[in-house]
Amino acid sequence: MKGMGPKLRVGVLFGGRSGEHEVSLMSARSILAALDLNKYAVTQIGITHDGAWMTGENVLDAMLNAQTEELVGASFLPDPTHPGLYRIPEDTDDERFTHLVDLDIIFPVLHGTFGEDGTLQGFLEMADLAYVGAGVLGSSLGMDKGVFKDVMRFHDIPILDWIVVTRSQIEKDLDSVVEQTMHVAPFPLFVKPANLGSSVGVSKCTSASDLMEGLFEASRYDRRVIVEQGINAREIEVSVLGNEKPQASIPGEVIPSREFYSYEAKYVDDRSELLIPAPISPELTQNVQELAVEAYKAIDCAGMARVDFLLEKSGPTGVGPGELYLNELNTIPGFTRISMYPKLWEASGLPYPALVDRLIELALERKGERDRTERRYLGGTQDG
Repeated sequence: MKGMGPKLRVGVLFGGRSGEHEVSLMSARSILAALDLNKYAVTQIGITHDGAWMTGENVLDAMLNAQTEELVGASFLPDPTHPGLYRIPEDTDDERFTHLVDLDIIFPVLHGTFGEDGTLQGFLEMADLAYVGAGVLGSSLGMDKGVFKDVMRFHDIPILDWIVVTRSQIEKDLDSVVEQTMHVAPFPLFVKPANLGSSVGVSKCTSASDLMEGLFEASRYDRRVIVEQGINAREIEVSVLGNEKPQASIPGEVIPSREFYSYEAKYVDDRSELLIPAPISPELTQNVQELAVEAYKAIDCAGMARVDFLLEKSGPTGVGPGELYLNELNTIPGFTRISMYPKLWEASGLPYPALVDRLIELALERKGERDRTERRYLGGTQDG
């Protein structure tokens, strides 16, 4: 963190073209409240459902109240020789982009597609901006549940069986897709968009008709759909923080208010329980933490991630916990004050405002490491 000099200029970016737009706004409110204005000069940048970038006064409140008339269109340029945030001309006769403010770092609070999947990270890399969270590779691998499972299997990290199908397969030959997916495992099966989070578009299927409905529902939100084995399990989550030497928090357990941890159970009915710490043995706690860090490193994650596990409720003998499986890794997890990621760190001794500070420090550290990379090849020496 910079010392007693000028404030660090932080752009908080939220909203987005994703089914998780509303979740992003919830997370952004908590982060904005936690940023110490004695340390940071904060610029709010909102992205509408349609993909319009906006800035101005109280952007978050304007978007929440659908009163964006006073906001102005703004964006970064992918040209690092013209840094900062620029106003987009409203008049088609005006071709000038007006410089609004310089920014030292971007704090993306964009869950789901066009924010958590590597697309935004690539844009920020082109603009040569420091940003909080995973890079292009870690973001894209963490986002695509199918490819993520491929990487986990390569690293011998335990996962449940799965298959990936495409929207075009579902639309052109549904019967064949259903037959393929029913060979993954006995019912129940879970159907999910491969590239989304917050349980948007997720269905628990207990019959072939459920499966058909679930496939069409998931394919509304992504062209790739994952179908995976369902088990009777406890949901254990752990937060990971760091770059080259990541650390894991104490684990927590989610007790969903519904049949599984659906969007409604997470954000609507307010009846799901979070048990912190998770009531599991010290040995299992250590195993969860070690696997979480291993998965984090395997996809070259940075900054933060929440890693989710499924723990069978009973072993082969029917007594005690059964097998532990890694379910998924979220590179921009929910970040409200009551979300699991910050709550686990708070219980581990790192309060919410200090966590936000630490993420900014890690982002600057990561940018410094990027800047060490040579961008020009000067050629080798040649013998006379």
